[in-house]
Amino acid sequence: MKILALSGSNAKNSFNEALLKYITKRYGDKYDFKLVTVKGLPMFKEGVEAPAEVLSLGTEIEKADLVLIGSPEQQHSVTSALRSALEWLSSAVHPFHNKPVVIVSTSPLPQGAARSQTRLKTLLSAPGFSAKVFNDDEFMMGIAYKQFDKDGNLVDEDTVKFLDHFFDEVDNWYSEISK
Repeated sequence: MKILALSGSNAKNSFNEALLKYITKRYGDKYDFKLVTVKGLPMFKEGVEAPAEVLSLGTEIEKADLVLIGSPEQQHSVTSALRSALEWLSSAVHPFHNKPVVIVSTSPLPQGAARSQTRLKTLLSAPGFSAKVFNDDEFMMGIAYKQFDKDGNLVDEDTVKFLDHFFDEVDNWYSEISK
């Protein structure tokens, strides 16, 4: 399965990007990952043609079997960088139509960006997207600055065990919706 891992952060040292990197390393033998980020994409501007970078991201989404979004939280919602990218992708092109999407998140705060996931799921189910969003167990990791070792590995065995369980559920869900 081809998975596009999309970091929704434009932060220099993004915990969500670190989580996606860990996931691509841990499950790299099982899935074909490509890691991309919203970093550097121009802000959405209505009435302007989509820039090449946005069109390229849309093509990458279309080519993927599944999109895995690492969604940080800002002000109880998705980041402005991710929101802007999504606005481009729901108006200029529509690569999320019927696309399976899975969301993971981490945050320095204990709740692990739970509100960001909720808002993102709502956005992705809107008519401009019509994505197939995974809604079983959720992976939201809090206290991110304590979760990774110097090599970018998760340090808590129970967290890794839950992540394995989470991806087993994703596999089952994907096999059901892709029949």
